[in-house]
Parts: sequence; C-alpha cells; structure tokens
Amino acid sequence: MIKFVASIGRTVLAILASVGRISTYVGQTLMHMVRGPFYVKEFLQALLSIGYYSLPVVGLTAFFTGGALALQIYSGGARFSAETVVPSIVAIGMLRELGPVLGGLMVAARVASSVAAEIGTMKVTEQIDALVTLSTHPMKYLTVPRVLAATLSVPILVGVGDVIGIMGGYVVGTTRLGFNPATYLHNTVEFLEFWDVASGLVKGAAFGFIVAVMGCYYGMNSGRGAQGVGQATKSAVVASSVMILAANYLLTEAFFSA
Repeated sequence: MIKFVASIGRTVLAILASVGRISTYVGQTLMHMVRGPFYVKEFLQALLSIGYYSLPVVGLTAFFTGGALALQIYSGGARFSAETVVPSIVAIGMLRELGPVLGGLMVAARVASSVAAEIGTMKVTEQIDALVTLSTHPMKYLTVPRVLAATLSVPILVGVGDVIGIMGGYVVGTTRLGFNPATYLHNTVEFLEFWDVASGLVKGAAFGFIVAVMGCYYGMNSGRGAQGVGQATKSAVVASSVMILAANYLLTEAFFSA
C-alpha cells in the first residue's frame, strides 16, 4: 500500500515539476520577446513554414468537416422538422469550435513535431552550443521567431479554415440537401454575431502560441541521440494537443459562459 501511494506521489511531483519548467520557459519566452535583438529573417522563414505551408492541410480538414457537419445537423434536425437551422449551426460550429480546434490540432501535428525535431537535432549535433559560442542567445534566435510567427499566423489559418469549412457546408447543403443557394447564404450570415468570429480568432492565437512553445520547449530539452529526438517530437505533439483542448474549454467558458 505504501509503495502504491509513493508511486502516485512521485507521479504528481513529476507532473508539477514539468508544469513548473514549462511555466518558466513561457515566462522567459515572453521576456525575450520584448528585448532585442530581433531576428527578422528567422521570423519570416518561420512565418512561411508555419503559416503558408500549413494552409493545405487546414483547408482540406475544414472543408470536409463543414460538409460532414451539414449532413449530421440535417439528419438530426429532420427528427424535429428543424432542417432550416443547418446553415446557421454549421457557421456557428465552425467559427466557435471546430475551426479553431481542428486547425490548432492540425498545426500541432505538423508544426510542433517539426519544430521539436529540428531544434532537438540542433541540440544533438551541438549547433545550439555553437550559437552560444557566437554570442547568440538560443531562445532569441530559435524560440521567439517561431512563437511570434505561430501566434500571428494561426489565427489567419483559422479564419481561412472557417471560410472553407462554411463553404464545405454550403456545397453539401446546396448539392446534396436541396437548399436554395441564396437562402443558405442568407441564413448563414443572419444569425452570426461579432464574438462568434472574434472568439475563434483569439483561440487561434492562443493555440498557435501553445504549439510553438511546446515544440521549442521539448526540442530544447531533447535527449541525446535519435531516440531522444523522437521522444521529444512525440511529447511535443501530445502536450500541444492536450493543452489546446484544455485551453479551448477555458476560453469557451470565458467567452460564452452564462
């Protein structure tokens, strides 16, 4: 019994230690954001890699999700003779929840893994030590540009994904479910409010920050060798995904709680 309680205690302490280390890393990242120097070239490269190159996977995910959502809502609404709510629910669902969350998870799968693998490989090959030798702070050169790029680009990805997702619902609604195109668009816009759009963009910025910080943190703390880099990559994706879902609940509670 004592061994069982001790194992639980060790697990809890390990979790708290990890939370403390990540919190310290986040604080250091925010501190370095407001201090020079700022590496513009690294920022632009990260903006291209994180933002532009993530657009296809986010767009495809949003399109098929919007189409599937329209089918499901129509099927459920038909039980209550409420098929007309399909355009509004698709739009609200994509803007508030599915667009930001699925976009964040797709970016986490693509970006957190690549960032962790890249920085982890740099650590294994002692390139980070070389940066220190050249009087270049690793966090300023590696972490800050990626975090800023993700925080700025993911909301744009979410916005584009929202539009594509609503378009997916429109295509399915007008071709498969018999909706009039003009009526569908009118019902889509009529019931939307400012916070439906703004909340999704704020979530996108928060999710982008989480993804980049987790990728950089686990990359910086990668173990030696290929196994260490692989473990860092896996941990970055898992941690990013869990934190995105947790942050989504907290932000939804803050924006829309009664």
